[in-house]
Amino acid sequence: MTKILVVDDDINILNLVSIHLSAQGYQVFKAKDGVQALEILKSENCHLAVVDVMMPFMDGYELTREIRQQFNIPVILLTAKNQIEDKEQGFQAGTDDYLVKPFEPKELIYRIKALLRRYDNHPEDFIIRIGSTAINKKSYEVQIGDRTFLLPLKEFELLYFLMSHPMQVFSRDHLIEQIWGLDYEGDDRTVDVHIKRLRDRFTKLTDDFQIKTIRGVGYSLEAKRL
Repeated sequence: MTKILVVDDDINILNLVSIHLSAQGYQVFKAKDGVQALEILKSENCHLAVVDVMMPFMDGYELTREIRQQFNIPVILLTAKNQIEDKEQGFQAGTDDYLVKPFEPKELIYRIKALLRRYDNHPEDFIIRIGSTAINKKSYEVQIGDRTFLLPLKEFELLYFLMSHPMQVFSRDHLIEQIWGLDYEGDDRTVDVHIKRLRDRFTKLTDDFQIKTIRGVGYSLEAKRL
């Protein structure tokens, strides 16, 4: 799973960004200042950092320089400043991108995805394994033992999302948003149809996982305990 560090002394911004990134399937680590951020980076293999400029103890420019010296991950600076001199200082410190507050969470997510594609330094995170089942987001293949399957796109994306979050319960609306997007105009029966297809495909092939119906809520992928 892709891990993202968010650093901001404003708890409201910290929580807002965390909620939106978690909804995209990222694992989020939160820090209130640069010192705490570096401690997290030393203990967690984060893939990207979102850093506020104005912070106590160590500002975002200094933190970005430290990240550049110690870690090979992209950095996005968040700031209320919009002067060209401030942007210049940010890029000189080593940031990869620069987003001015207030910002739309969707724009931040687009920039994060673009940077992760450019760096692409964690290919192992594209493969999720549960028992003898492996799902590869690079090749869009599902492998069970020595057999390989190619699924229709939405079935694959739905299975990949559920396997990325085993034992978590998701509503139909949440799955629609994640897989089909906010602009999808169909109804939530689409989720039911795709879940049924996945069950029909894999129930007799493997007991590594089961997609459970949580009555009145939605669905959860239950992984076999080894």
